[in-house]
Amino acid sequence: MKAKITAFINNLIIYDYVLFGSVFALFILFIVLAILLRAKLGLSILLVFLSFFILIFGPTLGYTQMHKFVFKNELILSSQKKLSFTKAVVIKGTISNSSKFDFISCKITANAYKVAGNKIKDFIFPFSPFKKASIFENDISKGEIREFKMFIEPFTYSKDYNISIDSSCQ
Repeated sequence: MKAKITAFINNLIIYDYVLFGSVFALFILFIVLAILLRAKLGLSILLVFLSFFILIFGPTLGYTQMHKFVFKNELILSSQKKLSFTKAVVIKGTISNSSKFDFISCKITANAYKVAGNKIKDFIFPFSPFKKASIFENDISKGEIREFKMFIEPFTYSKDYNISIDSSCQ
């Protein structure tokens, strides 16, 4: 756990510090306003609840939404094929950098999950894939489109399945 927290802190960018600082400043501002308006009890309590709501949910939601915007990329799954002589699935696709910044690295993750034909199960199965694989693509400049190939192995599932891909860039 300590290693994950250290890695998270080491990968923060300047925009993250600005976001966290502005959320904390907004928290302090609303607390000060609540103290100044303590004569109006209802408004003061509302400002306190709003300030704690911003303090709790602001950094998390802001971080995820900002990174979706700053590190915007497009991932296209070109093909997936289960190999005959090997217990593996080969996945081919492209990743394109559509942000205004160069990517240092992108982690591309492929998830294999079951397909049941039942609407409820088909909704639930993507949340718990039975097989995962990841690769890293390094140094993707802005506007660049790069092809990738990855394998999910050992892949012994013989029934119907789907593959989903996702990427996380920085």
